[in-house]
Amino acid sequence: MPQQPGTIVHYLDDFDLPRFLPVAAGFGHDRYGFVVTPNVDHLIRCHDDASFREIYGAASFVLLDSRVAARLLRLFKALTVPVCPGSDLTAELFAKVIHPSDRIVVIGGSAQQAKMLARSRGLSDLRHHEPPMGFIRDRAAVEHCLQFIEDASPFRFCFLAVGSPQQEILAHSLWQRAHARGLALCVGASLNFLTNVERRAPTWMQYAGLEWLYRLLHAPRRMAYRYLVRGPRFFAQLFSSRFVLRAADYQRSDRGGWGKSLCE
Repeated sequence: MPQQPGTIVHYLDDFDLPRFLPVAAGFGHDRYGFVVTPNVDHLIRCHDDASFREIYGAASFVLLDSRVAARLLRLFKALTVPVCPGSDLTAELFAKVIHPSDRIVVIGGSAQQAKMLARSRGLSDLRHHEPPMGFIRDRAAVEHCLQFIEDASPFRFCFLAVGSPQQEILAHSLWQRAHARGLALCVGASLNFLTNVERRAPTWMQYAGLEWLYRLLHAPRRMAYRYLVRGPRFFAQLFSSRFVLRAADYQRSDRGGWGKSLCE
């Protein structure tokens, strides 16, 4: 079918958690790359915001976080996209990949959470920075954050846990500046789950695609607009956008990123 000019194209990578874990483990610290983990809310933002699409276009890996989105894509677009939830990826990296001597950078969360992570995992080189609330609107605060990460480079992993779109903006800025080395991951609330600051939905709800309902019931004021007002817009987006599954055995440039336009 001919594609209409201006159609938004979403590129997603063909990785589930078991397939991506060794890729992350072998990424190394001789180059820089970053991982985004879109859920429904992120895909809506990507559709609406050209600057956010540019960030996704530079990402080394785009891993679908949402089982709801995966099921809708299968139902309405006949496209089977594997799911690699950011929270599961973060937990597996800490449990199975990260060594005690690895340099790990954590942006976001509290100093207490960082100490808990270091102590529970036996990490000897964890660098933590907690930006102030609303830092993304403060040029000096953003620069301080970026400089902190670059000063800690090369690192094995940098976990950006400051929410979207702040974490993606940081990851993309590091890519543009081309000083950092290592793999950065935009992981949202994953560290809260890992340190028991927030309780994650039971496993059966996760696999049933009901994690959103669990979060809505536990934080209705914070989540109601996101899930009940904004979220349903994804249904319209399904029919006005194109979704492309990229093969897992592709080649990337040294600096990471695909450099593809997300609006054709």
